[in-house]
Amino acid sequence: MPTFFELQDDAALLSFEHQLHLSETIGEHAWETDLAEPRFSFTGSHPLTCTRVHLLGSAAPGPKSWLWAWANPSGYRDEIIELALAVRAFGEEHNVPELSQAEIPFDAMPGSPTDPAHVTALMMEATKAVTKQWTGYQGPVGGGTRAGFLIEHPEFVLPAPAGPRVSRVLQQGLADLHLYDHRRAFHAYAVNRGLGAQHNGPQMYISGPGFSVSVQFNPQNLVTAMSVNMGQQ
Repeated sequence: MPTFFELQDDAALLSFEHQLHLSETIGEHAWETDLAEPRFSFTGSHPLTCTRVHLLGSAAPGPKSWLWAWANPSGYRDEIIELALAVRAFGEEHNVPELSQAEIPFDAMPGSPTDPAHVTALMMEATKAVTKQWTGYQGPVGGGTRAGFLIEHPEFVLPAPAGPRVSRVLQQGLADLHLYDHRRAFHAYAVNRGLGAQHNGPQMYISGPGFSVSVQFNPQNLVTAMSVNMGQQ
């Protein structure tokens, strides 16, 4: 029965790799959406219209709360909120109130965040871990409110894992992301990325085509050392 904290770790590194890939794919851009069609498009150096768009919800600075899309009185098409509804069902089944309650106060979330962008990111990460849809986008929709989306397009599919990229994801993710349990986050990334993952006491070995990663953890499951070996499996 995963907690909201654990879902953050489950999503963190693979979500990070997808966001790197999204940024590299669309380059300098602006975005627009029309949920009545529905349509979500990027304009700029690489124009692209997503094949599907999922509205998760919005974080508003006025009420200082996150409102799930399925609870928004504006109402949306079923296909727009199906992932949000799937997350609600997961939250109800596993007793994760952040996912099952219609409106969540900012101060009920990890760290009591005050920035709507931070809140939106937390909800997007949890949704990614539940739905296994990994590419997200958030943006301003007026009055300081941020809306969170998961978006789909064939160009967002990651290429096969390669040593240099996996190494960057693990090292940069460890430095830049707030991981609560490093071992859980590394294991989740390996499994969801289709890599080998073996544990031997305080060590973990991640293996892929043409590379391997050795990671050392302390008793608190925090990384204390990591080495990447190319040309080994």
